[in-house]
Amino acid sequence: MIEILILLGMFFLSIGTLGLLKLSDTLERMHATSEATTLGVGFIVMAGAVNFYPDGVYLSALLVLIFLFLTAPTGAHMIARADYLDDKGADKKGLENFIE
Repeated sequence: MIEILILLGMFFLSIGTLGLLKLSDTLERMHATSEATTLGVGFIVMAGAVNFYPDGVYLSALLVLIFLFLTAPTGAHMIARADYLDDKGADKKGLENFIE
């Protein structure tokens, strides 16, 4: 069970890394890394919680997961907004009504 969770975490982290390397636009890179790496780290934290379940680590792992799932979208939104407000940013067609 633990091995499967770690492999799933590594898979999603690898997908996020490939997205960061292959995509050219800031918004595309941000989306690839924030979504995939959040899932990857989540699976690895769950593997740690399953491994150390009798020691009571599962509560700490649950708090880490809650913190991760609350802060990752917020950080991604801040990066997207900064890129939008920057004149050198991405192609902004269709984003006018969503950001401002």
